[in-house]
Amino acid sequence: MRDYFKKQIALPQDHGSWVFIFSPLLIGIFAGGNFTLATFNLILAAMSAFMIRQPMTVIVKAYSGRRPKSDLLPARFWLLIYGIIAALALLGLILQGYGFLLTLAVPGFAVFAWHLWLVSQRAERKQAGIEIIATGVLALAAPAAYWIGIGRYDATGWWLFLWAWLQSAASIVYAYLRLDQRDLKPDQLTAKSRSEIWKMGRRAFLYTSFNLFASLILGWAKLIPLFIFVPFLLQWLETIWGITHPAAGWKPIQIGIRQFIISSLWTILFIVFNKN
Repeated sequence: MRDYFKKQIALPQDHGSWVFIFSPLLIGIFAGGNFTLATFNLILAAMSAFMIRQPMTVIVKAYSGRRPKSDLLPARFWLLIYGIIAALALLGLILQGYGFLLTLAVPGFAVFAWHLWLVSQRAERKQAGIEIIATGVLALAAPAAYWIGIGRYDATGWWLFLWAWLQSAASIVYAYLRLDQRDLKPDQLTAKSRSEIWKMGRRAFLYTSFNLFASLILGWAKLIPLFIFVPFLLQWLETIWGITHPAAGWKPIQIGIRQFIISSLWTILFIVFNKN
């Protein structure tokens, strides 16, 4: 039985990805203002779909020779467990009148198939593009939770999706910057000019700057809550700090923990200022 409960088979190992599913769910739940049995079923469905990625990845790796065949049985076990939970939760949503939410899963299947193909080709690492697209799929949990909360479809849910996706995309780009900075040696930091350091972080700066100014302009135009820019200001300031304070010599876990804290604070601030 011990083989069945290996965490590297049962649980996603990219620990920083957890916030990308919890954040949209919390945003949608608080925006909807109502927690129902359908909300619970959505959480079960979303989390099961998120968790099922790990055993499926293990299965593909085992068949492609990257993991021992002995991992197939426990991986199939967890695939079955997560699959049953997801199926029951989705059935509950359908019976409760939220079957239209299943259309949100369509892009998820495509992205998941793409990910598994990359795994089979040993090319899944350092794929910022697909990670950004994947977090967009996870961000769909925000409008889904919102629509359940208010009991109907409403276009406002797409604003929640957009902001959740923009934040996660900027977070991924910034995380790649911090990981790249780890390879810098002390003598390289001394030799690099300020312009070179900023050039290295240009993409992360552009992402967070776009989010900040878009939220400022749309808030000023009264299309969204006025102070929704505040969480994006936090992310923008963190990016500037990260660019000017390279993570040379940092361990990945240090980068991950800091990212988790910033993303968690962003989620809390977004929930607070989305109400005003």
